[in-house]
Amino acid sequence: MDFAAARAELLKQLSAGIGDKRVLEAMSRVPRERFVTPEMRQFAYEDRPLPIGFDQTISQPFIIALMTEALGLSGREKVLEVGAGSGYQAAILAELARQVITVERLPALAKSAQKVLNSLGFGNVSVYVGQKTLGWPAEAPYDAIIVTAAAPRVPDSLLDQLRVGGRLVIPVGSRYDQDLHLITKRRKRNIVHNLGGCRFVPLIGEGAWEEE
Repeated sequence: MDFAAARAELLKQLSAGIGDKRVLEAMSRVPRERFVTPEMRQFAYEDRPLPIGFDQTISQPFIIALMTEALGLSGREKVLEVGAGSGYQAAILAELARQVITVERLPALAKSAQKVLNSLGFGNVSVYVGQKTLGWPAEAPYDAIIVTAAAPRVPDSLLDQLRVGGRLVIPVGSRYDQDLHLITKRRKRNIVHNLGGCRFVPLIGEGAWEEE
């Protein structure tokens, strides 16, 4: 399969809804086929989520682009990702930010993500196995936080790890249907924008969902 041609065609589709060229350029440099299982590689550049094992998915490329664009990264930021999964979103962030801290609660996925990221030369990404507390407080504060699993509400523990003026993108809703929220942290009252409907796996941890 010609992955380069498939990637170019996908990016052409995404450009109709994504205005930040830096995001599209970052996605053009990251081989999505390296972040999916061998049997899924033929579908790597279809605009849909794909299974990566352990009842987890790699997100739809449009949603990844939309969430990344919403962070408004300039290249100087320290970014926290909650839910490393395959590592693909972290790779996109690493192309656009100074430093990426990504947290994954499933050790096997964390190990796999770190291996692929290392093999592709992403030296500015650190992958950690998550604890009960959401995020990674030891490295806070962060300039931006992206959450790739859905919570019933915006967890205070993540807002506490975000610097004033920073942005948080998170799916909020039920276990099955959510809206994508962009929260800009302010000293008195945070600014919240709804970016539209989405569907993510549940976020497990304190301040989110309990494991079933």
